[in-house]
Amino acid sequence: MAVQSAPGNPAVASVWRTPMVILICGCLIGAIGFGPRAALGLFLTPMSQAHGWSREVFSLALAIQVIVWGAAQPFVGAVADRFGTFRVLSAGAVLYCVGLAWMAYASTPGMLDLSAGVLTGLGIAGSSFTLVIAAFSKLMPPHMRSLAFGAGTAAGSFGQFLFSPLAVGFISLFGWQYALVAFGIITLTVIPLAAAVRTPALDPHSHYERSQQSLRHALAEAFGHRSYVLLVLGFFTCGFQLLFITVHLPAYLVDRGLSVDAGAWTLGTIGLFNIIGSIGAGWLGDRMPKRYLLSVIYTLRSLAVIVFVSLPVTTGSAIAFGAVMGLLWLSTVPPTSSLVALMFGTRWMATLFGFAFFSHQVGGFLGVWLGGLLYTTTGSYNVVWWLSVLLGVISAIINLPIIEQPVGRAAEAAV
Repeated sequence: MAVQSAPGNPAVASVWRTPMVILICGCLIGAIGFGPRAALGLFLTPMSQAHGWSREVFSLALAIQVIVWGAAQPFVGAVADRFGTFRVLSAGAVLYCVGLAWMAYASTPGMLDLSAGVLTGLGIAGSSFTLVIAAFSKLMPPHMRSLAFGAGTAAGSFGQFLFSPLAVGFISLFGWQYALVAFGIITLTVIPLAAAVRTPALDPHSHYERSQQSLRHALAEAFGHRSYVLLVLGFFTCGFQLLFITVHLPAYLVDRGLSVDAGAWTLGTIGLFNIIGSIGAGWLGDRMPKRYLLSVIYTLRSLAVIVFVSLPVTTGSAIAFGAVMGLLWLSTVPPTSSLVALMFGTRWMATLFGFAFFSHQVGGFLGVWLGGLLYTTTGSYNVVWWLSVLLGVISAIINLPIIEQPVGRAAEAAV
């Protein structure tokens, strides 16, 4: 069955763009967009050693990347909602490629901040799985949305599973500079895949479009809604935990006497098991209250960190930690995105989920930056590990009062 257009909207259907084609191409974009970024922590040690930098230099650049990605996401989402996803995904892929290639030859901390931080952050925002999820909300049949959200999120984790050992192999064979350039070239494959998940541009002259909610009203409605604010605040913790682990776990394991390969395989294990976790979260989101699902995920993450840092670190314990965290890794995304679509509909989905994702990236910025800063000042990651535990408990609590129902609108009431 080809994709159907919304009533009154210009047709967005194509003979070849069936739900399965859209799902597969969207998942490939998610894997390619998420994979290289998730493997950048493996470049911390060789790049820092090559230039004589402290870990704080590399950490700050990736922290800038995280905050730029998050700050740009709502605006990128608004552009995608207004002009369609194809242009945004294509432009994002080009920026992503240029940022990684420039990062390979950055010789000063300032150049690293601009390449790995600003330019790559903008590129990821324009080619990330968050836009794919928003496209799924508009293109997939309603009964397939939650599962599609889970599959799209799982695809990002498959990219992490694939690109982490790929990074180690590329660095070993070609050196870290050529490995970054190769990753940049790979990101350009997002452009042809974006044709399958393109959404139509809004027509301001259409009677249908004029009758719909404006962006300004959508933002006022969302930020005046207590449940949306709680959802956004809870997503902060997800970013803090994930980005800290992604960037600093390989170095943490080396500090504990393990090999670089142990870090790569642990990140790869996280990505592999998150395929199960994300799809499972999408499936569970249709069968239990999403707020309870989020609360359980944050609680289990905190428990996993407590166990990991309290026991002796071995290759086996690192892989086990990766497996457990993988099940919980991006499993917050399907229920979070589903709640946004449930509460506010899909018209401004990319924008509203973009603001939630900005909160996620603010948390990620602090996780990455504090990891490097506190390691430099204290010689240990312990403070950040325990801070991630505390934040997990707080998020588990604040998700519980969320009300899972569409917002009441005066216009709808009148109808």
